[in-house]
This record gives sequence, structure tokens and C-alpha cells, in this order.
Amino acid sequence: MAKYCASCGKELDENAKFCSGCGAEVNFTPAATEQTDAAEQSEETKPAKKLRKRSSRQLMSHGEKINENIYLCEDGKYRWVYELGLFKTPTIFFLVWKIFFFIMLGIFAFIFLISLGDVGFFPEGFLSWLKAFGIGLGVMSVVVFLGYALYAAMMGGKYIVIFEMDDNGVNHKQVPAQAKKAQRISKAAIVAGLATRRLTTVGVGMNAARTEMYSSFEKTRKVKAYPKLDLIKVNGLLSHNQVYAEKEDFEFVKNYIVERCVNVKGKSKK
Repeated sequence: MAKYCASCGKELDENAKFCSGCGAEVNFTPAATEQTDAAEQSEETKPAKKLRKRSSRQLMSHGEKINENIYLCEDGKYRWVYELGLFKTPTIFFLVWKIFFFIMLGIFAFIFLISLGDVGFFPEGFLSWLKAFGIGLGVMSVVVFLGYALYAAMMGGKYIVIFEMDDNGVNHKQVPAQAKKAQRISKAAIVAGLATRRLTTVGVGMNAARTEMYSSFEKTRKVKAYPKLDLIKVNGLLSHNQVYAEKEDFEFVKNYIVERCVNVKGKSKK
């Protein structure tokens, strides 16, 4: 039988002494495991505000307060909780849209290149290609927008994340209750996309399945800060992480990341 942390619900290794999720001391008792399972099930029905408060209390109980909302836990990791309004600050929507835009651009660029050798491609063929690209872009934008709106509504308009940070990197992950819900949304979207043969819908579903992202400071190549959005972008060759921190914690998090990203050029550390 799997064993879970009584504080945050993360699955534990068999011989673990401390939880890798929140740093709490492990207490393997059947009662604690049953209570945690019940708490996780009931937690899914709570409003987003209660989920955030519960996650914050867990960090407060098992860590030393370092900044306004940041705690240093017993495993040496800094942790904090951030709540992002999905409708008020649609940065996730723009990120998803950008991903699908470049995928579609690559497909149409390939079609364009293989069509260059066709007799009479210019101007009739080119105009047809341009029209098809515009229609495809419009359809993609509508599908991504509707998918995002549905996702946001099912999440109660809030995206609640626990950030974990140490000298090696930063991890961005949804609280367990929201992560489970996101997995269900993902499966439904993928099935619907396959049934209707809409690759964009399948792609939206696959993106929703990703509830955690880790960025190694050593592999980070670019760090950009957006104080007005509470956002720090930590980007590597194949990873694009979005780290959020409240205004009162922003400088602490930004400086900590910048100081440890040794392979980032100075001009990117704004």
C-alpha cells in the first residue's frame, strides 16, 4: 500500500524520514494515511482560496519563515505558495498560444518550402498558402481560447502553485488537488480531440497534463523579470519555466535565481 505525507499528501518513499514535498517528518501510521486520503478527496471540493490557505499553513508548520511568504524547510528547500488569477492575468493562455503558433508556423513553413518548386506558385499559390495560414491561425486561436476558458472555469479561475527552490534549481508544481483535476481535464480533451480528429484539441489536452516543471540553474540560459506581473521567466534550451512571487517576495526570489544561474548573460538578468 502506498504511503503519503500527512501534511501535503505527496507519496513517500518506503524508508523516507522526511517528506520530499514539504519537508515534514514522516510518521507512517495507517490512521495518518487514511486521514490524508480523505483530506485529499474532500480538498477537491473546496474553493481555491481554501486550497491556498491550507498549503500555506503546511509550509508555516514545517519551515522557518525567511521572507513574507517564503519558508525554508527542513530539507533545505525554500517553498512558497502563489495564486494566479487565470482570467485576470492570462499569462498561461499566451504561453500556450505561443507554443501552438510556432508548431503551426513550422508546419506551414514546410508546406511553403516544398511548394516553391511548383510552376505558377507565385502569385496564386502563395496567396492561397497565405489564406490557408490565416484561417489555420484563426481556428487555432479560437480552439486554444475556448480550451483555456474551460480549463480556467473548471479550476475556479485560480491556478495555485507551490514553488520549491534550492541552489540547484526551482520547481513549479500545482497543489495536489488541482493537479488531479488538471489530469482529468487533460484526458477528456485528448479523447475529444482524437474523436473529432482535431490535433489542436489533443495538443491543448496534452499541455493541461503538465502540472509540474523543474528548471536547473546550471542549464538556464535566460532569466527575465516582470515585476508588474509577479513573474520571473527561467528559460533553458528546451524548458520555459514561469516562476511567480508576491511583490514583497519578488526581489528575494529574483536575486536568488540570478545569482545561481552562472550561464546567463548579464543583459538578460533584468
